[in-house]
Amino acid sequence: MVAVMVMPAGARLRVHSGVSAVPSSAGSGRGGGRRGVPEIDGTDQDSSWSSSLSPPFLRWPARITSASNPFVKHCVKLRLSSSYRRSCGSALVVGLTPILSVSLAIQPVLHILMEICRFQQLKGDDDSMVDCLLLLDGADTLRGFHHFSAPVVHVSPIVMKKVSGMQSIDSIEAIALMRLPGTFLNLEENDEICQRWFPSSHRLLVLDGIQDPGNLGTLIRSAMAFKWDGAFLLPSCCDPFNEKALRASRGASFQLPVVSGTWSHLMTLKTKKKVKMLAGHPGSSADGSNTTRSLSHELAESLAGEPLCLVLGSEGHGLSKQTVQACELVSIPMAGGFESLNVSVAGGIFLFMLQPEACR
Repeated sequence: MVAVMVMPAGARLRVHSGVSAVPSSAGSGRGGGRRGVPEIDGTDQDSSWSSSLSPPFLRWPARITSASNPFVKHCVKLRLSSSYRRSCGSALVVGLTPILSVSLAIQPVLHILMEICRFQQLKGDDDSMVDCLLLLDGADTLRGFHHFSAPVVHVSPIVMKKVSGMQSIDSIEAIALMRLPGTFLNLEENDEICQRWFPSSHRLLVLDGIQDPGNLGTLIRSAMAFKWDGAFLLPSCCDPFNEKALRASRGASFQLPVVSGTWSHLMTLKTKKKVKMLAGHPGSSADGSNTTRSLSHELAESLAGEPLCLVLGSEGHGLSKQTVQACELVSIPMAGGFESLNVSVAGGIFLFMLQPEACR
C-alpha cells in the first residue's frame, strides 16, 4: 500500500510501500484516527511546516539530533497547541511519573505508557494507540515492551529537551506520540446523538470552567479510579490532553470517556437519560443559591440507584449561573471555619462518596 502525504515546500519525497495508511478521524470530533508515518529525507533537515497543512506522513526517521528537524517542530506544536492536537488527532505523552507498582520489571518512565496500552489490550483493541516512541540516545527502556509494534525514534538530549519542554531530562527517557482516543468526543465538531456519547451514563462527572490543567487531570484520574462512567467538559475547561493535564491524569484521559460540549448538550443528556444533577458547592456563598444539602452516607445511599451528574466548578469563579439554577447543591461538611477545598480535593471526596454502588 502506498501512502499519500502533504510535504513542506522543498522537501524531498520518499514513498515506502508496505506501510498501512488508514485515514484519521481528526477533525470529525472523535479521537482515535490512525496517523501516517512521517519522515523528511535526511534526519536533520531544517524545514518548516505550514500551520494550514498536515504534517508530512511518510516513514519515521531512525534518529533525530537537531532541534530544528520538522518532526521535532511538529511534536512541540502538539505539546503547545490544543487546536493543532485536534487537527492532527494526536497528543504527546511524557513519561515523568510511574503509576504502576514498583515491582514491574520495566523502567518507571514508561509506566504511564504501559498502563494506557494495557488498558487498550483489556478492551480488545489490537491497534496500538502509540504511533511512535521517542527514546533518548543510550536509553534502555524497551524492557517489558517487546509487544510494542510502534516505530522507535532515537533522539539526542537537545531534542528531548525541546520536545518535552523540560530543562532537566534526567527522569525523561521516553516520549510517546499517541492518537487521541476514540473515547474522546468534541460535540462542536460532531453532532452524534447523546445515546452514543457515553457507554453508560449512570455516573458522570461534569466540569464547569476548570481551567487549571492539574486540577482537571487529577479529577479525570479520580473519576477513573472510582469507576465513574465518563467526564463532560463544559466551555472554558482546559484541554484534557494538555501536557500538564496528561501528567496529572496519569493516562486516565486516554481511558475514561471524555465529551466536550455546551450546556445545551448537557441538558439534552439530562432529559434523554433522566439524569439527576448535583453540584458541589460551599456551605455558604453569595451567588444567590438557596438550600445546600450536606454530603453524607445517607445522601449517597438515597442516590445509589439513580443516574447522576456531579458538576464541579472552578476555584476562581465557582459554579456558573446555569449550574446553580439547574442543579441540587451539595456541600462537604467541614470543621475549623473553612469554607471550601481545592476543587480536585473536594472532587475526590464527592467521587468517592457517590461512586457506583457496586464499587463500594
